Amino acid sequence: MRVRIAVQETPFDAATEQARLCAGDPGIGAVASFVGLVRGHNRVEGQEAEVSTLTLEHYPGMTEKALGRIVDAAAERWSLQAVTVIHRVGELCLGEPIVLVLSASAHRQAAFESCQFIMDILKTEAPFWKKERLPDGSERWVDAREYDGQAAARWLGSL
Repeated sequence: MRVRIAVQETPFDAATEQARLCAGDPGIGAVASFVGLVRGHNRVEGQEAEVSTLTLEHYPGMTEKALGRIVDAAAERWSLQAVTVIHRVGELCLGEPIVLVLSASAHRQAAFESCQFIMDILKTEAPFWKKERLPDGSERWVDAREYDGQAAARWLGSL
């Protein structure tokens, strides 16, 4: 299985990454993708608030290893030809891409399920920290969401 994992400040192009993922592999019959974007609002402690920018921080080296373990866990569950995970760090503006997950397999079910698995586990297991800047200039760290833990538990409970 071919794997590409990157943590970077620069934007990515999903179409270019998908072409790279599939290049020269006639065994790929399906590619599932997920692109996460910076949205202009977030609900924290039951309060909806507008967001101006999002800053993501990480521990270099540790983050890539964690992402590699997540991809390895997906490869143990599904027959995959290739996986790409790109996660951005630094200050991001509204509408910018944050994360890309591409999962390629011979069949659609493995591609769909492994893509969702990688994203769900990434949200709880990868060491990223998010800080939102609000329109008034104040900042707040974003805590893990209960939903993200539930999504991960759905997969991890069946390991």
